[in-house]
Amino acid sequence: MKKVLIPTKLNAVARETLNAHGGYEVVQDDSQELSTLASQHPDTYALFVRSEKVTPEIIDAMPMLKVVIRAGAGYNTIDTKYARSKGIDVMNTPGANANAVAEEVIALMLADARHIVLADASTRVGKWEKKNFMGKEITGKTVGIVGFGAIGQLVAKRLFGFDAKVLAYDPFLSDERARDLGAVPAELGEIFEQCDYISLHMPENDDTRGVINKSLFARMKNGATLINCARAGIINEDDLRELKADKGLRFLNDVYAKDAEGDKSVSDIADIMLPHLGASTNEANFNAAQRSATQLIGYDDKGIASYVVNRDVPEGLDRAYSELAFALAHTCRGIAGGNKQMKLIETSFYGDLAKFSGWLLVQIVAALSDDFDRTQGYDAALEYLKEMGVEYFNRETDTSKGYGDSITVDVTTSVDAATFKRISVRGTVAEGNMMISRINDFDKLYFEPVGTAVLFIYQDRPGVVGRIGNALAEAGININDMRNPHDPSGKNSLALLRISGKVDCEVVEKIAEQIEALHASCVSY
Repeated sequence: MKKVLIPTKLNAVARETLNAHGGYEVVQDDSQELSTLASQHPDTYALFVRSEKVTPEIIDAMPMLKVVIRAGAGYNTIDTKYARSKGIDVMNTPGANANAVAEEVIALMLADARHIVLADASTRVGKWEKKNFMGKEITGKTVGIVGFGAIGQLVAKRLFGFDAKVLAYDPFLSDERARDLGAVPAELGEIFEQCDYISLHMPENDDTRGVINKSLFARMKNGATLINCARAGIINEDDLRELKADKGLRFLNDVYAKDAEGDKSVSDIADIMLPHLGASTNEANFNAAQRSATQLIGYDDKGIASYVVNRDVPEGLDRAYSELAFALAHTCRGIAGGNKQMKLIETSFYGDLAKFSGWLLVQIVAALSDDFDRTQGYDAALEYLKEMGVEYFNRETDTSKGYGDSITVDVTTSVDAATFKRISVRGTVAEGNMMISRINDFDKLYFEPVGTAVLFIYQDRPGVVGRIGNALAEAGININDMRNPHDPSGKNSLALLRISGKVDCEVVEKIAEQIEALHASCVSY
């Protein structure tokens, strides 16, 4: 039998499910430190954790360990890279706490609207301050949801009982899917301008860190409420601090830079603060525990590894092609404008890459959406696309074309209700280096997608490349590499330049105006 160690307060359904299976010996003990339990059970095969830190020392103490399952979504407390080096798969259980977080958002809205926290404290000491606690109703209000994945969609569903108008923003979400769920698709700025309540449900990464800043706070309605049950880093706290009082904004918060005791940086601006309670419900604990057990059984009995978050590149696949798939999709996203709503993803995997299409799709979806982790599996990618209302089609390839081992990624985005834009990028790997060979009708590029690139499409005429170079030089930017082909008609040209550093959007827009560009974009790899 395989030993499963559960050193945490996890619902008993995990133990019961594994015991019923008959193939596991379960040890559950939350009374001792994980390090102690690890040394006592060196024959542990699978480890279930919640917020416990799984360090190299813990891993080394259990030489038979093969699987670590995080009963929840976040796995930053687990050294996934070290686990991978030891041949250990790490899984999480995304979505198990989605409803708990959604209900927490509603609870915060109601508690603030009716002064529940302050009124309780006042009444307990014998006061009767009804006049001071005049509240407001959520019914009929306009609520914006920024990030319309599993949690955001459940928030919307809960709000419909209040007859609220729900506006949804998610760069990966199709308009049709938003409307199917009863929400009105909107741009980020529109949400901050029009909504009485704004609930954040977006990941924190290099693209989203600090994105909720002064430019958006300034557009908020006076007296509007901002709720953050997502990640602390997506908000620029100093910008909120600067504008909060003047606009009479309310701020309800459950997330911090570090989950630990001590002073919190938002204590002076948060009207309600909770100690990251989003997933802290009996039901969420049950769901995470049940998911952990069933995922382990599926992993062992059927080889299902959809939620392994530290997967290595499959045997037989050059890692460079994994990075190529990500880079090609990232290029499509950059050309589309970064946050255009996706309608359709089409792929072609040529040569020996066809057998790795599932793995490569994961990389493509992760490049197109900040909300999807590239360490997840093919089934998770398909589920995510379905959830967001994005169609996917993998084309059969024609080997007679002689493309060798190459990948084509086509992305169709929605420009408006009646207009769609299609971007097609093909690439391969040559001498270990990624190469973009085609962008739409511009072929034989052989451009390496690294660093920062700017792209301009314009009506062909002399002197344009020189003007682009001069404008970049004025901005202190050097050109490291350049491609300048014509399209088949000979009327339009592409200037694709790899440059020495990041460039402000204003510079790209200024150049586009000077050369009367048909298209201009910037992509940072």
